[in-house]
Amino acid sequence: MDSKIKVAAVSYLNTKPLLYGIERSSVINEVELLLNYPSQLATSLQDGSIDLALLPVAAIPFIKDARIVSDYGIASDGNVASVALFSQVPIEEIETVYLDYQSRTSVRLAQLLLEKHWKKNVVFKNAPENYIEYMNGTTAGVIIGDRALKQLTNFNYVYDLAAAWKEFTSLDFVFAAWVSNKELPQDFLQRFNNANAEGLQHIDEVVAENPFPYYDLKTYFTENIKYYLDNKKTAGMQQFLQMIL
Repeated sequence: MDSKIKVAAVSYLNTKPLLYGIERSSVINEVELLLNYPSQLATSLQDGSIDLALLPVAAIPFIKDARIVSDYGIASDGNVASVALFSQVPIEEIETVYLDYQSRTSVRLAQLLLEKHWKKNVVFKNAPENYIEYMNGTTAGVIIGDRALKQLTNFNYVYDLAAAWKEFTSLDFVFAAWVSNKELPQDFLQRFNNANAEGLQHIDEVVAENPFPYYDLKTYFTENIKYYLDNKKTAGMQQFLQMIL
């Protein structure tokens, strides 16, 4: 391709191992790398201003010509730690839930679990930027990403959404996958895939580069987040998409 391929990823810690490999691979010379929060990536891929994104899976059906182009993404087979429903009261007492404005997949998952798994009828509110300040009493909220890791000790009840999904369906959950909105060169995609894989071989270096006092990142990168999208991950993704469409 004559011009650089516009590649976007979420600006969260969970992408750091994948980006470590990409930034140190020859593919970095062929791409323009952008960072944003998940819901914004979906908008950019939808309007064609980027070519490839680590896209929230709930947005895939709404992207024209969407195709998953890598074996890697952001997934979990149980506790993910950084995507949860936070509350000061048990789930039985929750009446209102703020939905994180940075997310599409996670808030859709929360809505699904509250209705189908926890059998709760709550009022959903689109969250303003400072919504965590308003989460008290019977008002809970979905928080994702690095902010969620920082809040793990600040609430009486933390309902991990990936763990709840596993309990509900017995399936793994995929939060994001590398998705393009057009056909990209096969040799580029192969090298891009290899770069993702290479990054996962350097977890200790990634941890050292990203000091984070709120949560053990070695645990996060090796136990909470699962980066390789195997058949179990794909089955969980397909089930989720069927349930929300």
